[in-house]
Amino acid sequence: MVCQSCGNPVEAGVRFCSQCGAPIAAVPPPPAAYPPAYPPPYPQMIATRQRVQRNLQMLGILWCVFGAYRVVSGLIAIFILRVATFRNFGADGWQWGHHFGGPFGPAWMGALVPIIAMVSIVTAFLAFFVGFGLLRRQPWGRVLGIIVAILALLKFPIGTALGIYTLWVLAPAESAIEYDAIAGRL
Repeated sequence: MVCQSCGNPVEAGVRFCSQCGAPIAAVPPPPAAYPPAYPPPYPQMIATRQRVQRNLQMLGILWCVFGAYRVVSGLIAIFILRVATFRNFGADGWQWGHHFGGPFGPAWMGALVPIIAMVSIVTAFLAFFVGFGLLRRQPWGRVLGIIVAILALLKFPIGTALGIYTLWVLAPAESAIEYDAIAGRL
């Protein structure tokens, strides 16, 4: 040890310098090397940690596009069902129901119109809501995205592809940590 005032060498445990009489401050021991809080990142973990950051913007845009697609496809389905249930196609009085009656006739098909409209509206709303949440980095966006992605898997082929892509980006546990950091929750 050395006196901080005059630079005179002093022995360990001495409280005052023998040369100048200044008090000797005890030097704190060097900090012990603590193990890291988390294991060192492996190359695959580094790539996974960046997965959400790289794909979040595209994922939000694709969900908004999917919502628009659901609106358009629902309107087309409603139009086709309305045309199929229309009674008089021409001036000659020929009726669609006359040739295609029974349990699958126009009355049964006409009942599908409100069901298709409701399903299209709900799925489009959910898709837009997920897109908004992901684009705005909302804390609830990841969980809602995973839930809606699982439901979208049933809408083959576009919903299936978007659902798989969403689950690939958002479902891993490492993605939860990264998304929380991006969303400002950490």
